[in-house]
This record gives sequence, C-alpha cells and structure tokens, in this order.
Amino acid sequence: MDFNFILLFIESIPLQFDFFGGEKGALGSDDPIVKGLILSMFAVSGIGIMLNLFNAAIRKKMVDQVKLQRIMKETRGWQKERMAAMRSKDQAKTAELNKKSSYMNKMSMEMMQMNMRPMMITFVPLILIFYLVLPWLFSYTVAISPIPLNVIPGDLFQLTCTAEQAADAEHVCTEENALFLWAWYFLSSIAFSGIIMKLTKTTMGT
Repeated sequence: MDFNFILLFIESIPLQFDFFGGEKGALGSDDPIVKGLILSMFAVSGIGIMLNLFNAAIRKKMVDQVKLQRIMKETRGWQKERMAAMRSKDQAKTAELNKKSSYMNKMSMEMMQMNMRPMMITFVPLILIFYLVLPWLFSYTVAISPIPLNVIPGDLFQLTCTAEQAADAEHVCTEENALFLWAWYFLSSIAFSGIIMKLTKTTMGT
C-alpha cells in the first residue's frame, strides 16, 4: 500500500472546497505572478520536486531505513511463504506460519507507524503552501490536457475541467480539459516521488 499516494490525495482535498469562506474561484488568481501555461507547468513541477525532496529529508532524519528494510523483507517473505503454502494446500506449513500472524501484524503496524511519523510533520506545512502560496503564484488552471482525466465518478476528484464547467461564465474553468493547479501538482509529484525516494534511499517500505 502506497502511503505517499494517500497523503497526496488527502492534501489535494482542500483545494476542491473552500473551508475559509468565499467562492471556489478564490483559490486561483486573476493576475498570477507566474503567467503562461508552459512556465506554470514547469514551475508547479519544480515545486512538486522540491516538496518531495523536503519529504525525503524528513524521512531520512526520522525513519531508520535499515530497520524499515528489515521489517519489510521479513513481512514480505512471510506473506510469500504463507501464500505458497496455501496454494499448495500444505495444511501443516500453513498452520505453522499462521502461528506467526500476530508477530507479523505487529511488525506491519510498526512499519506503518514509522511511515506515519514524518507525514504528521509535513502535512501542515504542505497545506499552508497550497492555500497561501500556490494559488497566488499561478492561475487556478495551469495546463491543458488532450483528453479528460476525470476517471473517478463524481465531483470529488476532478483533475480536468468539464465542458459544463467551461461553459459556465462564472466558473474558474475557461476551457474544457484544462488541468487544475492541484491536479498538475498531484500528477507531477506522483511522477517524481518514486525516483526521488530511490535516489535518496528513503523508500516507504510498502
């Protein structure tokens, strides 16, 4: 399970609503400091990379990667061995491995706690950056997608503007398939997070 993906999803939710009053369009700027789609795309991607590096530095400081890798290797080995025993219908082996279930659950919980500690520190600063910095640096939409990216039903997790939103003169969307600010950050962060974790040796052990 990728906890970094969960964190990014949680961080993106506030940009879909306005918890501080006002209209949804207030999350964007009519006169952004950084102008132009291409420059905005590179700038938001750069911010995503910097924030991933910040997360990696926090993880490097707070998480014992040697212990995390040991726990991960042990739990994965047990899960693999248990699945093999169940598939081969080796009841004796399965029963033997099941005796270690409580210990393995404890190890999995410890691994989860190790991953959650740095998240608790990085969550608040990132939310403040989203609300106080990014909306005023860039317009609400920062790129144009060649295809719609709203693959999840409902309005909660929209990555691109719909035709109906673009047709609404009062909506922040001015063009169909325009990519929201948070969505571009979300996609660019996902693209670079794995690379950065590999380079900094700060894998989440999941």
